[in-house]
Amino acid sequence: MWKRAWVRAAAVLVILPLVAACFAGGYYYVTFARIIDARLHGERERVLPRVYARPLELRAGQSLTGAQLVDRLNDLGYTERDVPSRPGEFAVGAGAVTILGRAAELKGRTIDVSFVKPTPRVQRAAKRPPPRPSDRVEALRLGTEVRDRILLDAPVLTSIITGGREKRRPVALTAIPERMTQAVLAIEDRRFYDHPGVDVIRSIGAIVTNLRGDTPYLVGGSTITQQLVKNFFLTPEKSIKRKVMEQLMALVLERRASKDEILELYLNDIPLGQRGSFGIRGVSEAARLFFGKDVSNLSLVEAATIAGVIQSPSALNPFNNPERCRERRNVVIRSMATAGYVTPEIADQAIKEPLVLVQRALESEAPYFVDYVGQQLEEQYPGLTTTTSEVVEVYTTLDLHLQRLALDAVRDGLASVDKLLSRRKRKGRAEAALLAVDPRTGDIVAMVGGRFYNQSQFNRAVTSRRQPGSVFKPFVFLTAFEQAHELGATGLSPATIVDDSQTAWETAEGLWEPANYGDEYDGPITWRRALAQSRNLATIKVAEQIGFDQVSALWKRLGVGTPARPYPSIALGVFEATPLEMATAYTLFPNQGAVRPLRSLLRVSRDGDDVTRPSPPPRPIARPASAYLVTSMMRSVMNEGTGAGARGRGFRHDAAGKTGTTNDLRDAWFVGFTPELLTVVWVGFDDNQPVGLSGAQAALPIWSQFMARALAGHPDVSFPAPEGISFVDVDAETGKLPEPGCPTIITEAFLAGSEPIDTCDLHRF
Repeated sequence: MWKRAWVRAAAVLVILPLVAACFAGGYYYVTFARIIDARLHGERERVLPRVYARPLELRAGQSLTGAQLVDRLNDLGYTERDVPSRPGEFAVGAGAVTILGRAAELKGRTIDVSFVKPTPRVQRAAKRPPPRPSDRVEALRLGTEVRDRILLDAPVLTSIITGGREKRRPVALTAIPERMTQAVLAIEDRRFYDHPGVDVIRSIGAIVTNLRGDTPYLVGGSTITQQLVKNFFLTPEKSIKRKVMEQLMALVLERRASKDEILELYLNDIPLGQRGSFGIRGVSEAARLFFGKDVSNLSLVEAATIAGVIQSPSALNPFNNPERCRERRNVVIRSMATAGYVTPEIADQAIKEPLVLVQRALESEAPYFVDYVGQQLEEQYPGLTTTTSEVVEVYTTLDLHLQRLALDAVRDGLASVDKLLSRRKRKGRAEAALLAVDPRTGDIVAMVGGRFYNQSQFNRAVTSRRQPGSVFKPFVFLTAFEQAHELGATGLSPATIVDDSQTAWETAEGLWEPANYGDEYDGPITWRRALAQSRNLATIKVAEQIGFDQVSALWKRLGVGTPARPYPSIALGVFEATPLEMATAYTLFPNQGAVRPLRSLLRVSRDGDDVTRPSPPPRPIARPASAYLVTSMMRSVMNEGTGAGARGRGFRHDAAGKTGTTNDLRDAWFVGFTPELLTVVWVGFDDNQPVGLSGAQAALPIWSQFMARALAGHPDVSFPAPEGISFVDVDAETGKLPEPGCPTIITEAFLAGSEPIDTCDLHRF
């Protein structure tokens, strides 16, 4: 009897735990399955809003090297092949690149781009070295047809991640090259396609290897499925409970998704470090930010580098710890050889290769502009980017080719500024901002907000308010011409004479005695020369003549910057404005008196429906004739005034502009434009200490390099004169009709009816 009781008791002791285990297993399976299904369903349904730049435009005569074109094609996700056979592929030859276009308009036709290297000019006894020559596109062919320009695809700038600063570029597993998946499988989970989610054999092997110390590094036992569970479903806490949940969820996940789905999620979601304030997620984004390449174009060593970083993204960051990263990369390459993915000979050769990174890849993706676009979307389209299932596409105004040229110009210009400051024993590193816009539309085509985004995310192009200084002077003369029209005065013109001599003004703060730059004074001087040479005293006297309150009122009508108080110092730009605001104000001149609001968004669509909000229309501020007269005066700034250095630096297009230097040489500016491109450059210190350089010394070189390369291959277009403008030959010094003895005669612009009638009496024999 007691034996039967013992058997029943034993059975109960065995069956009850089994039943409990089954219930617990079933409970956790159902619970985990619901969590996984919900997340997987959301991930499958989730479509990250994508932000695009302008379509890539290729032009005959364009300033572009073969290497730069390859970079642009990587931006577009084109794949490099020995011989392109499908749309979206390209091949590099000697002095040429062959592309199979992917845009619908190209229909997979062959595009041949050939390059020519210009012969450097020889300059003897030059004050400065000749402009650095750049390669140019020699010819474009679409099939057998010669083209002046060809439009390719719109490159993806980024995907918007709501609630965090992450950069990711999700791609299908089929778009990830085999060498990338092999590198990850070799080092992270060689038996991925054989185990059920948890690899008991590998876990035991890892424990033994670590105990023996057979390798100089610790071997992990987590499978790719477990890592995905840890990063995707669980918190990063380290505990036995979390480890058990990780293993159980890995087993469930393997039954709710295919191996390929798991691997695709893993490769797109794995954290791979930090660049600036952005977290890098996924191998595709790492390819862009480590090597400046589309993931499809990664080499063996590049794929191995990314795979190596997975183990410890912070400690193995290739930018901060290149040696440790290279050692880990070599471990990956050896693992690939052991797994049979590459031969030992190829592995040995790959291990010898240096670690080559693209240091400025993040800056090349226009991060300041991307931040600005994010702000604009939040303000203009609230809630749009929080969608998880709708396809949201944002097409921006950015021209990625011009953005790269702007980045190069700022980098080179700041290097020169650093040298100048070093010679003067100045401490600290100056910052810069560049903003380029199409004044006809207000489209922002390039934006650089600082020296290094990964060091400072402060966007000086949009946020930094500084005194504009002399770049405000054109608005003084604009006010004068507007007042002349209002009052019916016909005697004011670019040839009008003003006294450029030392003068003091009584103000509420006491006697104010401004000076000209370099203490140079011209005495009687034409308005044209006063602006061209940026004479402070002459400009203040023009403002005094028309009324300081009138100058202040015109600036208020523009609606940008801080209010300008109607004091004598207003003529010298003693108020604050951002580069973006100054660019907005300057659109008035190429648009014949109408201010064009700037924009960063071209088109916004949701599930294929265009939801773009209309842009504000241009606002008329001044008469076309008045705007043209000032534009004409600013052409003299470029040709014989303070901006003439641009000509010596290789910029040849007809243009108008103005240097800007603020009090105590605190800020350096240059604003210049052609009918199709307007660019503002600012250089200074963030702490507002004087940079000690003029606008011509610090800002103009950046502007000149960018504009010369940006407009290469574009026709030279002049500024059209509106109705009511007449042209008369005058003596350059007096602004009067010339006599035979006048040494310099220029063709001056006048309001019809205000042409001079007196002849020059300065150069009579």
